[in-house]
Amino acid sequence: MNLTFTPLPDEYAIVRLAHNATVPAWVGTSGLASVTRADDELSIVCKTDNVPKDEIADKGWAALRVDLLADLDEPGVVMAAITPISSAGLGVFVLSTHLRDYILVRFRELDHVKDVLEKAGHNVL
Repeated sequence: MNLTFTPLPDEYAIVRLAHNATVPAWVGTSGLASVTRADDELSIVCKTDNVPKDEIADKGWAALRVDLLADLDEPGVVMAAITPISSAGLGVFVLSTHLRDYILVRFRELDHVKDVLEKAGHNVL
């Protein structure tokens, strides 16, 4: 499966809050944002510029949108996206929405990720 990726223009952060925290307003209303609550944490992905300086955040992530509009149960999309990156020894953080999948990689490794994806037959815009 060959995929096309569109890099998003902003830098992103991954923030971990207490499981019972209220979703903060600073998550924002533009760009990629994800709020996931689990029994042991509230995990937030949003633009780095939105995160208050006093929050502990893992910053420096770039987001790539998988441009394929796949059915929710379409097999192989995420695997095709992350396998070349993982095989190159690079970390990846995956998000999915109803329509699309997104992969986050370290901003400092973005050029390497683009090369790896293109060598695997994917297209990075």
